[in-house]
Formats: sequence, structure tokens, C-alpha cells
Amino acid sequence: MSAGELDMRSVATSPQPASAGAERMRRHRERRRKGLRCINIQLRETGVDALIRRGLLAANSRNDRNAVFRAFHQFLDHTFQ
Repeated sequence: MSAGELDMRSVATSPQPASAGAERMRRHRERRRKGLRCINIQLRETGVDALIRRGLLAANSRNDRNAVFRAFHQFLDHTFQ
């Protein structure tokens, strides 16, 4: 076997990166297996204020999208238990 043939075989067996659509579908199926749903919500400023009052969100993190997301998830987890 020549070096060129070896190179071709290694290329053929390397995993191909998934397309964006395939990756979205993979995540969708994984959530479905876990019994989860993905939804978008709009949270009012009064909702953010309520998360702060409940001690789930630090006041200085009110504009941190990830912090608000985590606090809202904590609220939902506590509410639905």
C-alpha cells in the first residue's frame, strides 16, 4: 500500500462534523429522552425583581442573562417539586 492510500483511509474514517441542523436535532432528541421541552419566554422586569426579592438572584446580576436564567430555573425547580 502506498502512503497516499494510507492517507485516504485515515480521512475516510475520521468523523465528519455535524451540520448545524443535525446538531439541533441531536439536542432536541436528547431533551425529549430526558422528558424536557425547550421554550422561549419573555420575563418582565417585575419578574427579575421577584427573583431578587426571593434571594435567587443578586441585585447586581439583574442584567446578566445567564444569572437570570439560572435563578429562573431555580424558581421553577422549587415551584414544581
